[in-house]
This record gives sequence, C-alpha cells and structure tokens, in this order.
Amino acid sequence: MTDGADGPAAPSRRMTIRGLAAGVENVAAAVAIVALVVLPLAEIVVRKVWASGIPGAGPFTEALTLWAGMLGAAIAARDGKLLSLATGTLIPEGVLRRIAQIFAGAVGAAVSTMFAIGGRSLVQIDRADGGLIALSVPVWVSDLVLPAAFGVIALRIAWKASPSWLGRALAGLGIVGGYILATNPALLADRSPIPWLALVLAAAVLGAPLFALIGGAAMVLFFADGGRPAVPLIHAYEQLTSAMLPSIPLFTLAGFLLAEGRSSERLLRLFRAFFGGVRGGTAIVTAALCAFFTAFTGGSGVTILALGGLLYPALVADRYRDRFALGLVTSAGSLGLLFPPSVPLILYGIIAQNVTIEDLFIGGFLPGCLMLGLLALLGVREGYKSGAERTPFRGREALAATWEAKWELLLPVIVLVSMFGGLATPVESAALAALFALIVQRFIHRDLKSNREVVRVVDNAVALIGGVLIILAVAVGFTNYLVDAQVPARLVEWTQAHVQSPLAFLLALNVFLLVVGCLMDIYSAIIVVVPLIIPLAAAFGIHPVHLGVIFIANLELGYLTPPVGLNLFLASYRFKRPMLEVAASALPMLAILAVGVLLITYVPWLTLGLLQLMGR
Repeated sequence: MTDGADGPAAPSRRMTIRGLAAGVENVAAAVAIVALVVLPLAEIVVRKVWASGIPGAGPFTEALTLWAGMLGAAIAARDGKLLSLATGTLIPEGVLRRIAQIFAGAVGAAVSTMFAIGGRSLVQIDRADGGLIALSVPVWVSDLVLPAAFGVIALRIAWKASPSWLGRALAGLGIVGGYILATNPALLADRSPIPWLALVLAAAVLGAPLFALIGGAAMVLFFADGGRPAVPLIHAYEQLTSAMLPSIPLFTLAGFLLAEGRSSERLLRLFRAFFGGVRGGTAIVTAALCAFFTAFTGGSGVTILALGGLLYPALVADRYRDRFALGLVTSAGSLGLLFPPSVPLILYGIIAQNVTIEDLFIGGFLPGCLMLGLLALLGVREGYKSGAERTPFRGREALAATWEAKWELLLPVIVLVSMFGGLATPVESAALAALFALIVQRFIHRDLKSNREVVRVVDNAVALIGGVLIILAVAVGFTNYLVDAQVPARLVEWTQAHVQSPLAFLLALNVFLLVVGCLMDIYSAIIVVVPLIIPLAAAFGIHPVHLGVIFIANLELGYLTPPVGLNLFLASYRFKRPMLEVAASALPMLAILAVGVLLITYVPWLTLGLLQLMGR
C-alpha cells in the first residue's frame, strides 16, 4: 500500500545508489586518465619553452598509471570484463556451470582479498619508511589504491559468482579464507604448495579471472617459502610505476576513441576508393582496416566487436561467400599487433628489458606487412573465385575520401614522427595520440556528441586497461619467484641438453607459443612467458628483436586456433554463429597465416633487415 522500505521504492533506491557509485567510479577513472594525458603534454611544452621539465612529472605520471590501472580493474570486475581463460565457456549451461562459477568466484575473491591485505601492509611499510613520490607527496598515498581496489574486486567477484544469495554467500567464503591465509601465512609455511596450486589452476580453468591464477600461485609460493603478503605487492608497485608503462593506457585510449566514432566508415570509404577496383579489393580493405584499428586498440577482440557490423555486411554485399566473409573478419582482427604503436609490442619491451620499443616497432613492420599481404592474397583469390563486385577507381572519389579521412591518416604520422624524430618520448607520443583522437572525435567530426559519451568511451577503455594491468601487477611477483627459484636457468640447462639446433628450438617455440596463444590472452602470455623464454633464446643466439616479433606473430595465430582461440569466441558472440562454424570458416586464414609465422621465424632478415639498414 505504501512505498516503504520493503516496497517498490527500495529496489529503486538501491539502483540509484549503485548507479551513483558507478558514476563516481567512472569519473574518478576518467580524471586519472585525463591527468595521465595532460601531464606528459605539459612536459613537452615546458621542456621546449624553458628547456627544463616539470618537477616530478615522470613519477607523478607513473603514479597516475597505477591509479588508472587499479580503478580500471575495479570497473572491469564490476562490468564482468576481467580477462579469463576461454575454457570456462566450454562448460554447458546447467547445475555444473553454476557450481563451477561459485567455486571460481570463491577462489578469485580469496586471491583478491590476499592482495588487498598485502596492499594494506605495503601502505604501512611505506608510511613508516617516509619515501616521497615527488614534491613532498608521500609514496603511501599512491599505495592506497591497491588495498582499496583489490578489496572492491574481491566483493564484486563474489557477488557476480551467482544470481542467488546462497551462491553469493558461498563465494563470499573465499573472502574469509583469503583473509585467514593472508593474516596467517605461517599456515602454509614449509608445506607443499602443490595442492593449493592445483586448486587455483582448477578455478582458472572453470572461469576465475587470469589474475587470480597468476596472483594466487604467487601468494601460495611465497607463503610456502615463509614470505608475507606484502612481498608480491612490492614487486607489483615497482612494475606498475615503471617509466614506459603509461604509454599502454594512452595508446589504448586513442584506439577506443577512434573505434567508438565513425572513423571506421571514413577509412573504409578511403580504402575502397583506392583498392575497390582490384579483384578482391573489399577483402584487402577489410584486412587493412582491421590492422589499422588493432594497432591502436591493442586488442583484436575490440576490432571484431567494433568493426564486424560494418565489414561483414560489406563483404557479403560485394558477393563474397558468407563463410569467407565470416572467416576473414574473424582472422583480420589480430593483424595489427606487429605494427606501431602496437600495445603488445610496447608491453613486450617493458617485460623483456633487453630490447627497445622503437626497435620492436621497426622490426615488426615487415613481418606485419607479410601477414597482412598473405591475408590480402587470400582475399584476391576469393574475389576471382566468387566473382566479387568491384568498384571502379574514380579520381574524384579518391580525393574526396582522402580529404574526409585526413585526420585519421594524420594520427599515425604524428605518433611516428614525434617518437622517431626525437620530439617526444613514447609516453609523450602516446599522450599526443590520445589528445589528437579526442579532438578529432569530439570537436572536429563530433562523432562523440557530448562529454557523457566521452566518459563512456573512457570507461570502456579503462576497463580493458585495468584488465591488463591487474595481470601485470600480480604476475611480476610470480615471475620474481620463478627467477629466485632459478627456474629460467634450469629450463636453459634442460633445453640445451635435449635440443641441439637453433632451428629445432624455434620450431618447438612455435608449437609452444601456439598452445599458449589459444589458451591465454596476449597480455597474460607476454607477462608470464617472456621472462622464461628470453634466457632460452639467448642460449641459442636468437636476436632479442627477432624473438619479440616471433612471439607476437605466434600469438596472433593463437587467437584463431581451435578449440579456444579468443577471436573464435568473440566472432561467435558478435555474429551469433555456432563456435564450430566460426572455427571452420577461419581455417583457411589460419593456414596461410601459419605460413607467414614460419617465414618470420626462419627468415630473420624480415625482422632485422630494416634495423640493419638503419644502423640500429
């Protein structure tokens, strides 16, 4: 009879409070990202005008990256966007899946709680130490985001584990278990970590976030060695405040701003104006356009979801077979990972530490062109086979399309000239790219018609950034444990004893990375696997840049490898097609790209030729 506490108004108030909290969270993340853009740009201006930088600009930019990453991870947990193994989706709907989700949620919440407790300890340690970021700002203020974000993530993982209160309560027991273990790490000291590691692995296979697998393994191994929960967080803070890391969220933001507007339509018109008259021209355009967007967003899944609705109908309308069109859009999404300013290449350079990001950009260019060219050739073959439509070349249309897309074409020029011309650091170039993309989309083309739409795009970008950086945060502790345990050194010894030839090593590496690529997302694979294979490659005399390009090229292929290649799942979701149908449609593309990977692997000149010509 009344809208009391138990009436209809109560859910409405809860929804209002929840929406308000989400809005505050989004705005906080947007403020962190905006500051992350503004500070490097201000540094460029001040350096040029006064020949000296802004005091503390570098450390504050790095601290902002930490905040943006952890806020993004909390948003990703809220929106169900934390990266996970694709195997969890193979469990059929029903009781088994619900049980698996509760179990995975409990373990994910437990690991998050352990990192929250570790973050609290880190705040206390740094507060006692009295260290400063810069300009009298203490380090512990920057630390505060770690326990806060991990605590929120723990609650959200438990909440999302089940739609029922009983299921959420069962998943919430993971928070209790994580708190007990983190506050009493001696419970695991001097005990075998294998049962606990098996528990964490099982949860990841059933759908727990990847950071829970890697971070849970790190915590268990440190506890078994008598360590405290703050130890992995110390390593995490060091990695998340590294000098080059801010370029990753900034380039990702630039890519999302482009993908959310009508840039894809303008570029499609441009490419079709120049290549539409070639037999198979629309297929060539599809491959090139996907490569362009993936180079900036860093995620082939973003490209498939953002451009699939534009490119797939264009291919079908030009009389390409439906199966070919589906396979091409699915496979072309990963092509841009070898072109600058590829975010995976940047992350590889940060993790590897034995190669510069600029050298990786140069080394990846020809291999990227090779992979793009092979897929384009397949499109030409299909164009002749299916009698696809062609668009005659018209000079007036080509000029009009070029003029319309001039701002999008200018973006990579700005990035490359500023970076390789010595005008800006990679981080500053990334900030330039993000600002340029924002100005073009919001004020020139007005594809983003309001500031609210800009905040929405930033929210989507930050969720992906957070999903990546939280893995980086927890994985560095795991990697440090492996190094301390001399695992890479033992791998080198074993490999040298059983593999005699560099060619055999490279073949084994290709197979291994193909498996890794079809099970893990590219960021997790870089963070976990790269520190293990670098000493192996060095033992066989593989050039560091060549190794990096081989690594990324193989993971491009892994996106398409059945049964759990990530692009296959995303295309199945985007086009509402059965998974097996998508996998079958992508097999010809998988085969020709595999040829490209072998050429990249066994013809080092493709990677090193430009570097040698440039004297690098």
